[in-house]
Amino acid sequence: MTLTELKYIVTLAQERHFGRAAEKCFVSQPTLSVAIKKLESELEIAIFERSKSSVTVTPLGEQIVAQAQKVLEESRAIKDIASAGKDQLATPLKLGAIFTIGPYLFPHLVPQIHQQAATMPLYLEENYTGVLRKQLRDGELDAIIVALPFNEPDVLTRPLYDENFVVVMPKDHPWGKQDNIEPEQLIDEDLLMLGEGHCFRDQVFEACPALSKKHHTRLGTVTEGSSLETLKHMVGTGLGITVLPESAVSNLDQNLVMTRPFTTPSPSRTVALAWRASFPRGQAVDLLLDTARQCRIS
Repeated sequence: MTLTELKYIVTLAQERHFGRAAEKCFVSQPTLSVAIKKLESELEIAIFERSKSSVTVTPLGEQIVAQAQKVLEESRAIKDIASAGKDQLATPLKLGAIFTIGPYLFPHLVPQIHQQAATMPLYLEENYTGVLRKQLRDGELDAIIVALPFNEPDVLTRPLYDENFVVVMPKDHPWGKQDNIEPEQLIDEDLLMLGEGHCFRDQVFEACPALSKKHHTRLGTVTEGSSLETLKHMVGTGLGITVLPESAVSNLDQNLVMTRPFTTPSPSRTVALAWRASFPRGQAVDLLLDTARQCRIS
């Protein structure tokens, strides 16, 4: 039994497809298949059920894959400990962020990190909170930037900054005569929102509970977009209004749209850094914390 074989079964369990798993492991499909069959033969059990159209994990295989993930993470920890004994800022750092933070924070964060730690390349990932949570837990990412609340066993979090939400509307919208907007006003408008799975969508609904689909039955409708940038373009065409975090409004086309703050206390979110408590590169975490806190985007 080797770490390589364990990596193969974990990857196949994730991909459920020999071709994709082989590609992700940078080996040929026959190499992957032979190695997995060898491991199954050694253990004298079937880890996977195979058919022409699918690959599924057997009940006993699920337990073996889970243990293999732990073994692989512990082996990565050995490398991290060795690196920590050398220069903690001299090896790549794998950093993730949710979709509504990464595009607006990374352009400011990356140059500053490079300036202070030129020998620490950054591997960057953008995804949903749930996916990033799993990648952090499995050791695929070293740290992630998310919106609070974020709770995960054996994971530490530190707030980076707070940012308010703002209303974005077409240039000729009647609300342009107002200095600020009450959250309850949104229920009468055609509202453009992110789709299911985005935590920012949930936070906007929390700020105005009447916006939930169950209650949103008055004049306005809710239309979904795939990203904050897409929502901005849709507002510019006059399709409706949207709500954005402050960091996402810096590049708005002022000829097409305008913004207004909410009334005090404004809906807001707290952006935080999360990392495994066992992660040994404390200097890299401190650099992320200090640098990201300085990247306040207005």
